[in-house]
Amino acid sequence: MNVNTEIALTYLSARKKQTIIASLGVMFGISMFIFMQSLMKGTNDYFEKMSFNNTPHIRMYSENKVADNHMMTSFLNDPSVKILTNPKQLIQSQGLTNPYGIIREISSKPEIANVTPQVTANVIYTSGSVQINGNVAGVNIDEEDKMFDVQSNMVTGDLHALNWVNNGILIGRGIADKLSLHTGDNITVTSGTGSPTIMKVVGIFATTVKQIDETKSYANIVQAQNLLGKDRSYVTDLKINLKDYNKASQVARDLETMTGYRAEDWVRANEQLKAAFKIRAIILNSVIGVILLVAGFGIYNILNMTIYEKIKEIAILKAQGFSGPAVTSIFLQQAIYIGLMGGIIGICVGFGITYMVSRIYIGAGTLKYLPMSFYIPHYIEAICFGILTTIAAGYFPARKASKVDPVTIIRG
Repeated sequence: MNVNTEIALTYLSARKKQTIIASLGVMFGISMFIFMQSLMKGTNDYFEKMSFNNTPHIRMYSENKVADNHMMTSFLNDPSVKILTNPKQLIQSQGLTNPYGIIREISSKPEIANVTPQVTANVIYTSGSVQINGNVAGVNIDEEDKMFDVQSNMVTGDLHALNWVNNGILIGRGIADKLSLHTGDNITVTSGTGSPTIMKVVGIFATTVKQIDETKSYANIVQAQNLLGKDRSYVTDLKINLKDYNKASQVARDLETMTGYRAEDWVRANEQLKAAFKIRAIILNSVIGVILLVAGFGIYNILNMTIYEKIKEIAILKAQGFSGPAVTSIFLQQAIYIGLMGGIIGICVGFGITYMVSRIYIGAGTLKYLPMSFYIPHYIEAICFGILTTIAAGYFPARKASKVDPVTIIRG
């Protein structure tokens, strides 16, 4: 241990009360930093997971197109001629051309985790004299469960029964409540292009999203094709999950270029959710910044007062041959030690607060406990921010101490 360090530690131990207060300020700032970041990441992860329970990373489908006049304009090649048009939507099939060939092509890409086809059919559910509108998703239920964890939303019944029960259907809890249906009951399903089909309820699910639970149902993909009167090659959507969902926007653009079909990534499908994430991050980071700033001012004031009280000792040190940088080192070390003490305690307190809050029971829908994240980089960032804050707060008083003129002070 060199002389500068010994002097720094002596000053800190001589002023225990001020040292403890400064360390507590840093501790509070770091513990709140960890708590806020854990809460923000935990809630963001939860809402992202909830959105991915119903939304793939990328959804590919045939987009309705509107006719334009570019061919006529190119033919006339005369800008002075004014063309009056009334563009209409083009008549086209909602199905994808060669969907299973596209699936094979997409699946060969290294960034792709899963691809599954879907047939979407707008239908009318009928039970007795009650009718409600909704939509049937024709899927391979095993692949659907692998991608979206449908099993976690099951209220009653067996989702895998779609693989062996003829005309089986999984319905949302909202549909079941409105039509007074239970597992094993029959329901009449009618699409716009097919005849009424009697289907057996093999299960009921609840996503806690009212619009989905009151309209959506699952059927075997072949059954959905039968409802629409289509052949086995008819597919309306491809659901694609990636190994890294953060790359969805770029991969979606590449797939649009490759296939010519619309590829909607999850960011575009959940723009409001992403906007809420950004706003929440700005608010929480602002609060954390203010907390650390307040802690920094506390350290600055304590070191500043130390300089005023120890001004004669500093003058004596310089008179004995201590250079300006050596005096700066003494006071900067004090700031660093305060930051380390407050940082270590703050990490422990932050972890404790985060753990206790994570045990708060919510019991709303699928959310049982308050979502908190125990993300190690947050703890590393916290200790780094704490030390940097204390160094910044201690630099100016340390620099001021290094410029003390020993002759003037001793004559004083």
